[in-house]
Amino acid sequence: MRTVDGRVAGRRGQATRQKLLDCLGEMLSSSPYRDVKVIDVARKAGTSPATFYQYFPDVEGAVLEIAEEMAKEGAGLTALVSGRSWAGKAGWQTSEELVDGFLDFWRKHDAILRVVDLGAAEGDKRFNKIRLKILNSVTGSLTESVKELQSKGRIDKDISPAALAGSLVVLLASVASHQKGFQSWGVKQAELRPTLAQLVHLGVTGKKPTK
Repeated sequence: MRTVDGRVAGRRGQATRQKLLDCLGEMLSSSPYRDVKVIDVARKAGTSPATFYQYFPDVEGAVLEIAEEMAKEGAGLTALVSGRSWAGKAGWQTSEELVDGFLDFWRKHDAILRVVDLGAAEGDKRFNKIRLKILNSVTGSLTESVKELQSKGRIDKDISPAALAGSLVVLLASVASHQKGFQSWGVKQAELRPTLAQLVHLGVTGKKPTK
């Protein structure tokens, strides 16, 4: 772990660096990204702006650090699809667990994901790379699942596996980022999850799920 000027950070320095990141993460949960200033993060962490700049070039640089760590965790989402069955009741369970895992991940990292989406929408390649890293963790595995179903003659061979998988993952991401919005429509989480699972199952298998 090195400082901005290349020096190796000791144990105490690493702890200070992590505290700054933790405080920044908390602030992103309650304040708009553009309103978060270095001096506010430093004050919340009980240190100075000069100390902040020892570890990060600016707020954006620190946000990218948090986002990279989140993306590493997001790589684990592939386990929700990889090697899972889409046949019968097992297929419905796969759909449910994929939806649950995706929505839970988004709720846990809601604040930083909003910043990542904002940066990606504005054309920042660094944020777009992180967003794709998270989505690709599921898209790749889902593409392979569709290919396997095609090889067994269970779904139409004319369907593009990558296009189908990508469309479903974007659907999941869009719904996941809009979870609070569904409440304004009178939709409860208990209603949203099984409905989304049914759409995913139908999209992958082309069949009504066996529950």
